[in-house]
Amino acid sequence: MIRSELIQKIADENPHLYQRDVERIVNTIFEEIIEAMSRGDRVELRGFGAFSVKKREARMGRNPRSGDSVAVEEKHVPFFKTGKLLRDRLNGK
Repeated sequence: MIRSELIQKIADENPHLYQRDVERIVNTIFEEIIEAMSRGDRVELRGFGAFSVKKREARMGRNPRSGDSVAVEEKHVPFFKTGKLLRDRLNGK
């Protein structure tokens, strides 16, 4: 499902809301998650999962094409851990 499909589904299930308002709500939620993660905060959506940021240390990597060693800088990457409800649904429980 892509963002526009999510917006359309929410708008269809809530006919009392205008589509532009649903779009604004969905965009605001995503922006707040992004903002929180950029500050290094953890975002937990009960039953769904938790978004957090993990730090990857600097290391020596390898260029797969040439085989040369390459310095890879330290970086922060997003991490998602599923919630129990989501895990149970995926496993048919």
